[in-house]
Amino acid sequence: MTEIVVTLDLEGVMDKAGLMDRCARALALPDWFGRNWDALVDSLSDHSLWPEGAVERGLLVVVCHWRPYATARPDEWQIAEEVFAEAADRTPSLTVSLALGGTS
Repeated sequence: MTEIVVTLDLEGVMDKAGLMDRCARALALPDWFGRNWDALVDSLSDHSLWPEGAVERGLLVVVCHWRPYATARPDEWQIAEEVFAEAADRTPSLTVSLALGGTS
């Protein structure tokens, strides 16, 4: 069985608020999602918030068009990478992958 794939497209995102909004939308997070780093780790790690079938099959979150945000806000992006890594470390069935293409 293959993993459930969710694309987190960061095209046009240039700050933390934009990242949090895009995460909430792409991952279909509930209205009570706190839009902060801790809430993002918790949400990514929470199987009850995952798409149907992802608990059994695994969840792959593919982050694309992230380089402009990483360049504009390197300190924030470093935290975002740490958040993605922590969530994946907590949850063996979660993989977060940074797509290297799509820079145009």
